[in-house]
Amino acid sequence: MELFSTINDFLWNYIMVEVMVVLALWFTIKTKAMQITMLPEMFRTLRGTTQKSEGGRTISSFEAFLISLASRVGVGNLAGVALAITIGGPGAIFWMWVMAILNAATSFVESTLAQLYKSKDGNYFIGGPAYYISKGLKSRKLAVVVAILSVLTFSFIICSVQSNTIAISSEEAFGIPSIWTAIIIGVLMSLTIFGGIGRVAKVSSMLVPIMAFAYIFVVLCIVIANIQHLPAVFTMIIENAFGINQVVGGGVGVAFMMGIKRGLFSNEAGMGSAPNAAATADVKHPVNQGFVQAMGVFVDTLLICSCTAFLIFLGGAGASEELTGIALTQYALSTHAGAWAYHFIAIIIFFFGFSTCISNSYYGEANIRFIKDDKRYVTIFRILMILIVMLGAVMPLDVVWAMADFLMVFIVLINLIAITKLGGYTYLLLDDYKAQRKRGIKTPVFTKKAIKELDTPDIECW
Repeated sequence: MELFSTINDFLWNYIMVEVMVVLALWFTIKTKAMQITMLPEMFRTLRGTTQKSEGGRTISSFEAFLISLASRVGVGNLAGVALAITIGGPGAIFWMWVMAILNAATSFVESTLAQLYKSKDGNYFIGGPAYYISKGLKSRKLAVVVAILSVLTFSFIICSVQSNTIAISSEEAFGIPSIWTAIIIGVLMSLTIFGGIGRVAKVSSMLVPIMAFAYIFVVLCIVIANIQHLPAVFTMIIENAFGINQVVGGGVGVAFMMGIKRGLFSNEAGMGSAPNAAATADVKHPVNQGFVQAMGVFVDTLLICSCTAFLIFLGGAGASEELTGIALTQYALSTHAGAWAYHFIAIIIFFFGFSTCISNSYYGEANIRFIKDDKRYVTIFRILMILIVMLGAVMPLDVVWAMADFLMVFIVLINLIAITKLGGYTYLLLDDYKAQRKRGIKTPVFTKKAIKELDTPDIECW
């Protein structure tokens, strides 16, 4: 186990982080910093997608946004940020912000490609990395490998960790035995995922706003009550990010690495998960969903992760050195809100974790359908996932979590290679969108005949 952890640390610290940072910079340059220059357009697009799908026959852009946000926003937004601060210090938060801004370009590219290469599946659209690798790179075998790894990692392993965290938190806050938490999760998941993507979208569109706004509202109240301390908090973050007050030479490096990793793991840009949701949206132009998913990175990291960070900075000063992860977040909130904070965090963890499970269930289903489009295989997958997630609530998961880190390396590498090779099509789409907006077209519409490089049979839905 120790050797496995050492291998994972080496792969992520010395290979994956560097690769993802370099490519985030590359996509930022190639898209002309769209996450900054097109920010007003991103807000305009998001405001224009808040309508629900018509008659439940398709998934709206906003519903697809909420599905992916449900996957991005998990227990890591509470526990992972606290861990980053514990190990990397306050400066880690600055680098987490930097990575979120850069990663928005990566998310834009992979989500736009998911839209471009999506397929029609009955009343709904379906797609993701396996689909654009198969159609764009003409490699069915590589696409199947990604599909299998995605099912194992996103649907089985990561969701087991989510249910395990829910069970631990529920037992500590309410005294609920893990076995009962496992049963509750299993029942709720059965009621949701057997309804398909339509029901997942409806549940996500209800849960995500409630859980996010509740958490943001509570933290915002605490920030307002302590507004006089905010300048000192920002000063502390900046000084620690650049080592102004660091005595130990490695302090800046640790803050940099922890902030970068927290940003990468939290918003999932480049990891090939969110494109599965992005492909489901019924939009007029692939770039629309690219904009919306880039906003998802900002909401996840710049907003929700930052809430946890400010909560800890304003309330965690008296915590013992042994407190880390979710325990530190609970302590910080309790210093301002009292003992009920432990119950509140437990409830938020339940919603965050459960929404991640149902979103990732669809990611797995989309990949199962790619491998073998047969309802029997989908049913088997749904049953198996529910059982594995329930099992995850009652067993130690150190080895399983290490395995997730290891498998994720291969998913991310393959996905990054694919979107780098296919990225040129994204830039053409972005240019087409900008050209239409310059001509005064309020809602740009794309057809593949408009760009000769994209007028191919592999692009089915445009």
